[in-house]
Amino acid sequence: MASSSNKKNSRTLLISSISLLLIISTAFFILRAEDPNRLTSTSVELLDDTSIDELVETVLNDLSLEEKIAQLISIRAFGDYYDSEHDTFRSLEYLITEHHIGGIIFFRGDHYNQATLTNRLQQVSKLPLWISQDMEFGAAMRVNNTTRITPAMGIAATGNTANAFEKGRITALEAKALGVHQIYAPVVDINNNPDNPVINIRSFSEDPQTVSDYSVEFIRGVQSTGLVATAKHFPGHGDTNTDSHIALPVIRHNLARLNEVELKPFRDVIDAGVKSIMTAHIAFPHIGSNPRLPATLDPRFMTTKLQETLGFEGLIVTDALEMQGISDFYSPGEAALMALQAGADILLLSPDEITAIHYIKIAIEEGEITEERIDHSVRKLLRLKAEQNLFYSRKVDVDAIPDLVHTLESRIIADNIARESITLLKNNRNIVPIDGSRFPKITLITLSNHREGNTGTPFNSAIRNYHSDVSFFNYDSRTSDSEINAMIRSAGNTDLIILGSFVHLQTGRAISFNRNQTNFINRLRQTGKPIVMISFSSPYILSELPQADVHMVSWAGPGSPPKALAEALFGATEINGKLPITIPGLYTKGSGLKIPQHIVRNDFPESAGVNGRELMNVDRIMNRAVLEEVFPGGVVAVIRDNKIIYEKAFGFLDYNKTRAVRTSDIYDLASLTKPIATVSAIMMLYDEGKIQLTDYVHTYFEEFKSEEKSAITIEHLLRHQSGLPPYRTYVDEHKTKSAIIGAVLNEPLIYTPGTETRYSDLGYILLGEIVEKLTGQSLNQYLRRNLFIPAGMTDASFNPSNRGNWVINRIPPTEIDTTFRNRTIKAHVHDERAYYMGGEAGHAGLFARARDVAIFSQIIMNNGYYNGKQFFKPETIELFTERGEHIRALGFDLKSLDGFTTAGQLSSDATFGHLGFTGTSFWIDPENNVSVVLLTNRTYPHRTSANEMNRIRASVMDSVMEAINE
Repeated sequence: MASSSNKKNSRTLLISSISLLLIISTAFFILRAEDPNRLTSTSVELLDDTSIDELVETVLNDLSLEEKIAQLISIRAFGDYYDSEHDTFRSLEYLITEHHIGGIIFFRGDHYNQATLTNRLQQVSKLPLWISQDMEFGAAMRVNNTTRITPAMGIAATGNTANAFEKGRITALEAKALGVHQIYAPVVDINNNPDNPVINIRSFSEDPQTVSDYSVEFIRGVQSTGLVATAKHFPGHGDTNTDSHIALPVIRHNLARLNEVELKPFRDVIDAGVKSIMTAHIAFPHIGSNPRLPATLDPRFMTTKLQETLGFEGLIVTDALEMQGISDFYSPGEAALMALQAGADILLLSPDEITAIHYIKIAIEEGEITEERIDHSVRKLLRLKAEQNLFYSRKVDVDAIPDLVHTLESRIIADNIARESITLLKNNRNIVPIDGSRFPKITLITLSNHREGNTGTPFNSAIRNYHSDVSFFNYDSRTSDSEINAMIRSAGNTDLIILGSFVHLQTGRAISFNRNQTNFINRLRQTGKPIVMISFSSPYILSELPQADVHMVSWAGPGSPPKALAEALFGATEINGKLPITIPGLYTKGSGLKIPQHIVRNDFPESAGVNGRELMNVDRIMNRAVLEEVFPGGVVAVIRDNKIIYEKAFGFLDYNKTRAVRTSDIYDLASLTKPIATVSAIMMLYDEGKIQLTDYVHTYFEEFKSEEKSAITIEHLLRHQSGLPPYRTYVDEHKTKSAIIGAVLNEPLIYTPGTETRYSDLGYILLGEIVEKLTGQSLNQYLRRNLFIPAGMTDASFNPSNRGNWVINRIPPTEIDTTFRNRTIKAHVHDERAYYMGGEAGHAGLFARARDVAIFSQIIMNNGYYNGKQFFKPETIELFTERGEHIRALGFDLKSLDGFTTAGQLSSDATFGHLGFTGTSFWIDPENNVSVVLLTNRTYPHRTSANEMNRIRASVMDSVMEAINE
């Protein structure tokens, strides 16, 4: 029985093996057919690990010797567009079809062009091409329109290894979408030499453990997507001051030192399962086989140390063989052969691929290297190709790129990492965060070692989002003496100098200022003005100006957007980065000051838990309202979690439609003046003990000592319970401030104070006067000095026409007045009584942009704290906004709990805010930590019923609440 069973099992196994080989052979036959992407789904389903091994052997056995050698060579390509007859495309096609090159390494290019070119080259290749690319700073290091992520040293500055994982994951997902199979990252070199001209911020740290921790997480992020990560540059390129691109670096450490320091990260990433390691063109005379032999070509490193001692079994890739650390000493053929003999698998960027193939073939024929050694490396590569399913489909799905590359999720994560990396090392006189009221004028100068002329322009634009008076200059190799003198003059007349260093890593150049730049910096110092020095790349550049008042590092890397740094400078994000290296003579590893977020910033809706796509409903509502001429135009802002997550303009300033609305436009807030101006002033005075809610109004106005008015208190005025009528025109008879105030003071009451709630402007006219009596200042002076300017509400003011045409031109008209003023009302308050009171009144007259109102809302949501200042006590905010048993709060409207409400049906019952007659409103929902600001000029050209406007207010609010994901 046993014998019969064994025979039966043997026959079954034989049949299964034959079937498997037939499937593999069929698959390989199809691969070589006209369409290299065809492979039956049946065969794919059967290709488990064992099947992959069989497939690899089948493919390998079908290759000629030349084809095997060529599989191990990767050539350069750029992600550009080439027509079919272009010389570059013809050359690539020739190398692939005639010489069977196995791999492509892409350099700069565009995402669509690279993906398309990849498909074209894959189409003409006998076997799937292995596509690789340097992506140390994210895919954007090489590919336009992809996600740029903070360089390695900046990742370590965040203090969070999860950021390394996310960087690896995002980079790999985008690479995969472009048809890339292997990423040449991370750099696991230890940057323990500040003079290193080539590694620098590409390394995570000077500390071996830090490098290990972040490298391992980056690799896990990459390989979680199925792509191959590459640890480089073995056995370590950190402790050298020579760039191997232009010469052969020599490191004179012994083996004990190498084992203790440089090799630790390599041991750890190998243990973590890294699939590939790249070699270094560096000589180690005290360790290597030959004092001048680069490690790339030395079996003692590539075989003995890396494979036998450290146990690495993955793909070994040479650094570019065209680099002068190799090419100055060895011919293309010699270098290629010696790299293979040393233990390398993939030969990257030989100066002459055809010569290298021929040279290796002759060496095999002459017995210098065996064909089995070549097969060993080819098997590794073919297996990786099989694991990535390239024998089934090698085509890039170009249509999928918009859903996979530079996605919203990737941008949000990259932005957050950039913010977390910002490192503040010195902050004399607490200059950071920069306060515009303290430094009204800024001179921004960027220093560059390039010639483009536009270095720093994005940084200038980012700064202008937070400061209105910035003079910008760029100093580079083209800058003339007259331009330098203009910079010095500007610096001498400024309040603060911001000096941004864009001196980036460049092959063969030291990271330092040249003599002319140093002389220029010395002249800046002589102005005596405070200097903020920022490094946008190497942190070591800070040692060039140790006397600066502020030292910051943004770790941005070349081409990175400077948004995070601008946010940090002005307090729009928390600063918490820690230096992962030592800057000799200045700062030790771990240095870094912490500063909390002070002001709001613009950010994606999703960063605050809001669905940006659903928020587009606000666009639809506003565009429809403009088309239906409910108002000529308007601005909507939504703020949540200290972020302005939505700020858009709609329509035009008027119905001539010659000037579109901008988010920077300034609107007549009408009755929003009450909470934002008058109530704010009352709250500040209340906190100072200068006024009490129980104070009688007759304390300030003799006219209120009459029997019917003597019991009226400040609280009655705030809650609209004073007994004063809702509205009186007055201006048909009274056209001066004193006359209008006199009329209000002598106005008979229409109900007993405290017994009813009737909205009335008259009480707020009196409150405005009380503020002026208590402060000895006008409303505008007091509020701009104590709230608006310190809080960054810079466009909030009364009588904006006094501020000049640059303000007037940003203000839409509110009405064509045919009754009192007989003209178009623009840049003057719409409310007639406020106008004849000189433009400043407690009930109306305030102008502001949507951002100013959003900031005010955030101050309230922050319990009175903002921009490093406590404007109102938290208990005062609570007192003035609580619902209690009242219909209205102290100066704020409360959401109606019955029937229609302009606060919408979806906001919480705790919602409060205010409406303005000109078509303005803001609502704050403290339970959802959200505020919605809506500014329009709906009274233009003539005032009409507000019913339709109220419907829009409610719809906008509900759309925002629907978009909140919670």
